[in-house]
Amino acid sequence: MLFLELARTSERVASVSKRTEKITALAECLRRLGPGEAAIGVAYLSGRLPQGRIGVGGAALADAAHVPHAAEATLTLEEVDAALTRMASFAGPGSSGIRKEALASLFGRATDVEASFLIRLLVGELRQGALGGVMEEAVAKASGMSADAIRRAAMVAGNLDPVAIQALTGGGLESFKVGIFRPLSPMLAQPADDLDESLAAMGEAALEFKLDGARVQVHKAGDDVRVYSRRLHDVTASVPDLAEAVRGLHARELILDGEALALRSDGTPHAFQVTMGRFGTKLDVERTRRELPLTPFFFDLLRIDGDDLHDAPARERFRALREAAPEYAVPQRITADRGEADAFFEEALRRGHEGVMMKDLEGRYEAGRRGAGWLKLKPAHTLDLIVLAAEWGHGRRKGRLSNLHLGARDPHTGDFVMLGKTFKGMTDAMLEWQTKRFQALALGTDGHVVHVRPEQVVEIAFNDVQESPHYPGGLALRFARVKRYRDDKRADEADTIDTVRAIARSELRAARGGVR
Repeated sequence: MLFLELARTSERVASVSKRTEKITALAECLRRLGPGEAAIGVAYLSGRLPQGRIGVGGAALADAAHVPHAAEATLTLEEVDAALTRMASFAGPGSSGIRKEALASLFGRATDVEASFLIRLLVGELRQGALGGVMEEAVAKASGMSADAIRRAAMVAGNLDPVAIQALTGGGLESFKVGIFRPLSPMLAQPADDLDESLAAMGEAALEFKLDGARVQVHKAGDDVRVYSRRLHDVTASVPDLAEAVRGLHARELILDGEALALRSDGTPHAFQVTMGRFGTKLDVERTRRELPLTPFFFDLLRIDGDDLHDAPARERFRALREAAPEYAVPQRITADRGEADAFFEEALRRGHEGVMMKDLEGRYEAGRRGAGWLKLKPAHTLDLIVLAAEWGHGRRKGRLSNLHLGARDPHTGDFVMLGKTFKGMTDAMLEWQTKRFQALALGTDGHVVHVRPEQVVEIAFNDVQESPHYPGGLALRFARVKRYRDDKRADEADTIDTVRAIARSELRAARGGVR
């Protein structure tokens, strides 16, 4: 298949808003893929590189984008994938220069449409609505199989790629079965903003402590126990204490989902980075185990003694978990009462955890999906920040300025320090307003980025502050989203970088001291 076909499919998917239209466009493209192209096409159209990171930086990509493009499409999908694989393999002295030349060569063979697709693919900004469940349904439509069958197989396989290869090349899915020592893709949670509103929408729900630990999936068959990471890598050798804990449970066969935490003597959790220090590949395992023991907290049970439970209602899975591993089950409260939910939320914070999870008691375990069945709620901060730039949007936001570059005021220099970007929380009316506003404030354009005079104050909600080498202040906001524009505030009244640093220090002290 010509790479141009994939790029045009991406454009088409981005240009339509209805889910069914996206699925149809994707399915039509998937049907045309050759036997060796299925995994590549599914990955690219999902906004993902099979190679993972290939070492291409922003500067190299900017230079490649200015290479004169081809007038006629000749690149095939497999040629693009082979070129990216070669780039990922370059290492050692001079590798960045070689990679830069290879990237420029690839862009020189690409048409304008293909180059645009490549840029968004390589920077991870292919926002076209073809992720997760949409792609699963597209594979189902293209292959003539049911979406449930594709979804179940992808869960068992750990990702969609091998399932897509089988389905799109006429193979069956019989080999994709839940089994011990075949890790499943983990179910994911959807962020939510308000505890009371979420509980009102869900009704009676299971509330659990939101842990900031290492996601683990533990499989047991007799005395053989293996621990898998969030990415489904076998990490048993690094965490023998977790394996021993599960080995001591009475059930003969188990698949457990949960998190591992390093705890202080008072039972409060260490910071996430401390826990993750136990998962290194070159550690003295016995020494680190003595110095930093891990405690498992399981929140789901997917298989026990030959019975698969992932399709059972969560209420049944939670009950079975507490019978099979009561000493390691995450603290949970089942309630529909807002007062009780608020009290549980406050208890989670007092005990040093991030917040709470809210789970639908009738929900199935849907691997890899961020659905409404699992919600995560954490206390949100707000800051009044300055818009430094805005990016032209894609898909339904095409033609409107969307992604905002956010900055805090530096009271010592009068400049503004960038803290990250966000395109979340914007209504259609807000998008229309800010497109006009920022064009009026424009200082200049750099590609798809419009730099603006630092005058507009915007109120931003966010969950926490994290260290980041990507921004000059060394800090970035996590899960930032727009609440409203503050036309009542001048730029010199915006929050300062000192305030952001104070929040970061407070969170670090909380993580060390177990108080949020």
